[in-house]
Parts: sequence; C-alpha cells; structure tokens
Amino acid sequence: MQDPAQPLRPGPAVISDGPTILDRVVNVASVRQRSPFRYPGGKTWFVPAASAWLASRPRRPALLVEPFTGGGTIGLTAAFEGLVDRVLLVELDPAVAAVWRVLVDGQGPGLADRIMAFECTLDNVIETLARTPATTLERAFATIVRNRTARGGIMAEGAGLIRVGEDGKEGRGIASRWYPGTLRDRILAIHDIRDRLSFIEGDGLGVIEAHLDEPDTVFFVDPPYTAGGKRAGSRLYTASHLDHARLFARCASAAGDFLMTYDDADEVGALVEAHGLASLPMAMRNSHHETMRELLIGRDLSWVAGTAPVASKPVVGPGRRMPATRAA
Repeated sequence: MQDPAQPLRPGPAVISDGPTILDRVVNVASVRQRSPFRYPGGKTWFVPAASAWLASRPRRPALLVEPFTGGGTIGLTAAFEGLVDRVLLVELDPAVAAVWRVLVDGQGPGLADRIMAFECTLDNVIETLARTPATTLERAFATIVRNRTARGGIMAEGAGLIRVGEDGKEGRGIASRWYPGTLRDRILAIHDIRDRLSFIEGDGLGVIEAHLDEPDTVFFVDPPYTAGGKRAGSRLYTASHLDHARLFARCASAAGDFLMTYDDADEVGALVEAHGLASLPMAMRNSHHETMRELLIGRDLSWVAGTAPVASKPVVGPGRRMPATRAA
C-alpha cells in the first residue's frame, strides 16, 4: 500500500498551501440529493470534488460518460448543474438499468405515480418483489421498492429487507427509507432534464472503449471495488466482475480526461504506477459512519490544489478511522 508519507503516486505534482477538498469529510446532508436510489458505495459525498474537477476543465466537456452508473449521483449532478453538455449513463445490472431506461425514455411521471400510490407495508413489499414484471416500468418500480426496503439499499442476491428500521427510524419499520414525496420530486426533476441524458444497458468498459478517441469526452469511473481480492463489490452489487487491468489501460489511453475512485489496495497501487497516473487519498464516511480513505486517481490531479474543504470533520490520518458517529 501507499506510504502515508508519500500521498501522491507517480504523476503531476499537487502542491497546496492548505487543506483541500479531499482532506475533510463532506457532510452529505449539505449536498443536493439527485438520485432516486440509496446506494451502498454511493457518491453523494464526492459531489463537491467531482464538480470541482469538471469545472476546472479548460472547456466544458461535450460528454460525461459514467460507465458504472449505479445510483448515478455524479452524472446527474453534472447534468443538472450544466457542467457538461450531455451525460451518458451505463449500467449492466438489468434491474437498475430498468430504472434508468424508464427515467431517460420519458416514463418518469408514470413511475412517480406508482410510487405515490404504493402503501409500503411488509406484505405489499413481499408481494411486489415476488411478482414477475411484465414491462420495463413494472421492473423499474419493483427495483425502487427493493432498493428502498432492503437493508442498506443492498440489492445483491441474499440481501435482506429492513425489519426494524434504520438510522433511528425504528417505528417506521420497513418504510423507514420509503419517502414517496421525495422520490416523486427527484424523478420528476430528472424527467425535466432527460434531454441531457442518454442511457445504455451494457458493459461499461466496452462503452469506454467506444469513446476513447474523443478529446471532448470525459469519464467518471467508480467501479465495483473487487480489485486486490476485495469482496465488498461482489457482496453489494449484482454485476461486480471487472477486469481492472483492462480498465486502467483503457482510461490511461483515452484522448479525454478521466477521474477514478478506488479502494486503496496493493493491486490498485501497482496499476496506478504502471500507467504513470497520479493518486491522492480522500476522506469519506462509510455506511457504518466510520471515516475512512479512498483513492482518487487521474492523469492530472493538479486541480485539487485550488480547492478548499467543504466540511468540518478532519480525517485523523491516512488509512485511519475516526470513532463512529451518527450521520447528519
């Protein structure tokens, strides 16, 4: 693993007179929530850094590709904030893909209506999830129900349902994460900007390869964390198999810029060094409210030096954890 005394791997130097946006934990309550999903490994906390990266481009990118979309927080933020001209979302998991297909194809209002009409009881949830969807809209609705009623938002096989409640909402039981009005508002907001979005159900790596020669295309790459034998990606996501070496090689050869987030694993460090890339540790809080580090990886991270922290909780040190605290 990376030596804590050497926070930057090979690549352009990052020199800053003070703390940067990567040095303190972002309070996700202060970030505008755009996605209808609650996702393990979601990137709401990364929105300020991703926005700073996109804003630092000499010209506004024509296209942002998010090849492992999941909850799509970064792609949605870029589209809503006008940080790029268009966003291409890519998702391999067919259940999650159904939601994005419905949202991008203009069926968002229908999905919102179903959510508002649904009474979130254990019996209704079990019945909905047991039913075989006849349409993409039905599958999208079942996916939202599953995502919002599964423990931690985990939709991989074997994940259980919320039984007691989460985050202090014990009295609401399985409905503790079911907010129909909020979901409706987010879905209708996405519907209003759907002309800025495109969607592909398929292999994110293949889509990256199709856009390698486009200098005005940028990539935000947040893959399942399975490199170096990590099991979190396979435990949390249905589609988690990935050739990490191939992914690094393709991103390093892209004509446009890219930004990657990764677990700090030895295999990842070796790939960073092999392709002459730069990496920096960044602060984040996991689903257990522990403050930890992930790696930010790119061809040039010099833009980080011009940023400032956006939250007030300092990170203790590289690779260390702070005592668990309640989320804001």
